Amino acid sequence: MDNHKIHIRNTEFKNMLLSELQDITNISLKTVKDRAPVELDQQAIGRLSRMDAMQQQSMDTAKEARRIGRLRLIEAALRRLEEGDYGYCLNCDESISDGRLKLDPTFSLCIDCAK
Repeated sequence: MDNHKIHIRNTEFKNMLLSELQDITNISLKTVKDRAPVELDQQAIGRLSRMDAMQQQSMDTAKEARRIGRLRLIEAALRRLEEGDYGYCLNCDESISDGRLKLDPTFSLCIDCAK
């Protein structure tokens, strides 16, 4: 693949990564209060309601942990793009197919090494 095609391809994947990064950041910012500690004031809410709120807060915290993990993958892919290593398997250094990268632009292993 010539340099011009690689540049266009990488620009497409970079845009995909940056778009997802922005989406995840926006969701994270919108859900900050959902992860806040649950008030223990029994006068304000009943025991069962408080337990439900605590369970919901726990689930929201777990979702945020998954978002952080995804952000790390995106940031690593963006670093590989900047360094010129994007699209090459970290294990065998072979090209990762465009189809695989379109499925998930954070993939860092070719299909054979991912098995």
